[in-house]
Amino acid sequence: MEFTRYLSSRGIKRRDFLKLVGATATAMGLSEAYVPKMAQAVEGAAKKPPVIWLHGQECTGCTTSVVSTMNPGTAEAVLDMLSIRYHETIMAASGAVAEKALEEAIKEGGYVLVVEGSIPKTDKRFCQVGGKPFEDMVKEAAANAAAIIAIGACATYGGLPAAGPTRGLGVGDFIKDKPIINLPGCPIKPTWFFGTVAYYLTFQKVPPLDKYGRPLAFFGNLLHDSCPRRAHFEKGEYLQDWNDPKQSQFCLLEKGCKGQKTFTDCAQSYWNDGINFCVGAGAPCAGCTQPEFYAASELDNRPGFSPLYAKQDSFSLGGKGGIDATGVGVAMTGVVAAGLAVHFAGKKTIGKKWDKAPKDGDK
Repeated sequence: MEFTRYLSSRGIKRRDFLKLVGATATAMGLSEAYVPKMAQAVEGAAKKPPVIWLHGQECTGCTTSVVSTMNPGTAEAVLDMLSIRYHETIMAASGAVAEKALEEAIKEGGYVLVVEGSIPKTDKRFCQVGGKPFEDMVKEAAANAAAIIAIGACATYGGLPAAGPTRGLGVGDFIKDKPIINLPGCPIKPTWFFGTVAYYLTFQKVPPLDKYGRPLAFFGNLLHDSCPRRAHFEKGEYLQDWNDPKQSQFCLLEKGCKGQKTFTDCAQSYWNDGINFCVGAGAPCAGCTQPEFYAASELDNRPGFSPLYAKQDSFSLGGKGGIDATGVGVAMTGVVAAGLAVHFAGKKTIGKKWDKAPKDGDK
């Protein structure tokens, strides 16, 4: 009843709420059979989960992206969905007061640890917060965390810092005894974060992941397969001259597009509340959700996706012949609405206690 009144105060009917929960389930790759369970979990919400959000070698772009979300809105995300105990960018406290809040939260345990930014490989002194090496901070916070989410290309696989003197590495290269949900991107898309949180809260386990620790719901398909420029690729029409209006919608492979080897839903669920994405705006996909972004890796001999605007030899060209372009690049129905549904599913954030981390093989 209390939740129904909450929906009514926001001008949302219960029927619309159930539709939004259904859209969230669809976006996460779940069948309609899970909708009642998710709705019940949301309606039984009672407590927001504590969150510790650490910043390492990064530009804070992922934070900017997440808190700029429209559905849920910034205030709802920060104040309603999550109980953020420590976040250097948005918290009011600073200095000793802020660090004390971090220490108390870690001692209490049972929180969600979000890590943004890579960890120096060459020397701990490259990245310190309050005189403490970032590597030590991550390891200390991970010990009592109920779940660990690495967000952004830097925190997942090293990102841009991996190409610099620090040889930055992802969280998974330092934390080996707990499962880590990797949400790569430069920056991360808000729906990836809130959708993952909603799933974990509903089922008390990490969502199905690929071999790189990414949720299959968001990173299970190649961007190339649903790219709106796919028809031009099949016809062998590649952009050569940025200033030629006749080529404006041609395939961007020759200009460095990495969509052929990039797993992401960017071409299905657009950014900024469904407005656009990189390729749609005329820029080649940089492959920022892949471990190969940005530079070659000495850890597993990955070739790297740099330079960004140069075609790599390992990327294949399409031929002349053409295909039926009907439906190519069409966004998933209801995905925009799913963002709002994630907010309500996140209201369950107020319900489950994050008292233990999921174990491998949990059902």
